[in-house]
Amino acid sequence: MKDNYICNLKTNDDITSFFMVKSVALKVGSNKKTYLDLLLGDSSGEINGKKWDIADEEVAGLERIKEGSIIKVRAIVTEWNGMKQLKISRIRMTGAEDNLDMEDYVKAAPEKPDDMYGFIYGKAAAFADEDLRKLCTGILESHREKLMYYPAASKNHHAEMGGLLWHMKRMLMTAERVSEVYTKLNSELLMAGVILHDIEKMTEIESNELGVSPGYSFEGKMLGHLVLGVRELDKLCAELGIGREKAVMLEHMIISHHYEPEYGSPIKPLFPEAEMLHYLDMIDAKMFDMEEALDKTEEGEFSDRVWTLDNRTIYKANK
Repeated sequence: MKDNYICNLKTNDDITSFFMVKSVALKVGSNKKTYLDLLLGDSSGEINGKKWDIADEEVAGLERIKEGSIIKVRAIVTEWNGMKQLKISRIRMTGAEDNLDMEDYVKAAPEKPDDMYGFIYGKAAAFADEDLRKLCTGILESHREKLMYYPAASKNHHAEMGGLLWHMKRMLMTAERVSEVYTKLNSELLMAGVILHDIEKMTEIESNELGVSPGYSFEGKMLGHLVLGVRELDKLCAELGIGREKAVMLEHMIISHHYEPEYGSPIKPLFPEAEMLHYLDMIDAKMFDMEEALDKTEEGEFSDRVWTLDNRTIYKANK
């Protein structure tokens, strides 16, 4: 059992603990000295770590550290720009003799992938609209294997094993409820948009079967999941004989759901279901980030600054 979970770390703690490497880079600082920049994780969250002033003879050993490696570090917990950080003094690679339980190091969605997939597939299979039913069940079936582990992001919201399914499920649950309030919405079109809007993140993002992503694919960097999604959807709609209006509306939902050009959308939503899809996406992303921050925060205290929430500190109320 892991002793020092990231969610429990406090400033000035002197720790010796195991962590999974989420990203790693050797960099040169303003003092012209090499340092190691790490993003470390466990099942409770992530923390940045740095090993400063690396000697030339250390570089070869540190180059063995890769994304997905489990390493043991000795470090002091410090604070920089309102966020906790590890100042690392020692690092070593791990082996079988360490007898580690991978569940301690893999950040995963709180529900089993099979259960989340079953919920989502069940909603799609129940669509009365035959076009939407065939399209969404077909996409889910063809991507089932990857959906069991794929994160919804390389970093930030839902960057965890099964994160894409978790994001999709919570958005679907919210879509059903808002459709009860805003009764003029086409609830099946909205739910189809939820299922389809991020599906090409599995092309955009690279990931291993633990849901750990080292970054973006070539196509992801060049095109992004919005363009990839529209391209794939255009092909599938043609194959299924889906009419032009419905196909274009689905494609519009994908291309507009980021809302602003600086976030990748060349056009804003032009009909209610597309508008609502954007807000469902934003609600789930923001709630995820707030929940993550509060999981690491004591009652009656403020969290570290959360970059994805405009560097806000989030307050955790006393029960």
